[in-house]
Amino acid sequence: MPAFYLTFIAVLLAGIGARDQLTVAGLAMVQGRRPAVLIVAVLSSILTAAFAAWVAKWMLGQLPPPARTIFAAIALGMAGLESLVVVSRRTPREPTNSLGALALVLLGHQVTDDVRFLVFGMGVGLAGPWPAGAAGALAGAILVAFAWACPQVLGTAAARWTRRIAGAMLLLVAITMFLRQFAIL
Repeated sequence: MPAFYLTFIAVLLAGIGARDQLTVAGLAMVQGRRPAVLIVAVLSSILTAAFAAWVAKWMLGQLPPPARTIFAAIALGMAGLESLVVVSRRTPREPTNSLGALALVLLGHQVTDDVRFLVFGMGVGLAGPWPAGAAGALAGAILVAFAWACPQVLGTAAARWTRRIAGAMLLLVAITMFLRQFAIL
């Protein structure tokens, strides 16, 4: 169960102000809170988390146990760096009413974002790909639902600072895990 809880917390921290969340918030601000947008966003979060868990299951057999911890530290570090460095744009430039286009954009954002890599890395590092995938799906659904329900909150300076602080915390945890694995700390 640590894979579920730790991944859930890490995904919530890394997902604050992520590209998928800002896309959903931007559409909610421009078009209003359409329930279909929420459904597409939640389904996309679930599918991409399941894909990350499936890849983690495959990778789990490829790595020896010491390398798994290092892999999880790398995933946390990359998620932290992305939260610190990458700034997402707020509203879509050409918003569309097409749910298919939204699904493709969200899938593209989510497959390549730090949150799904975090699900993948934590699933491998904690040897629990399916609990990590379930945690990633749940936390991802919570994040996009929050963006849909309260889109104005994500544009504030407090949200940007929260993303950066969460990124710094994830980076610090990653460095600590990495150094402990080599018995430096």
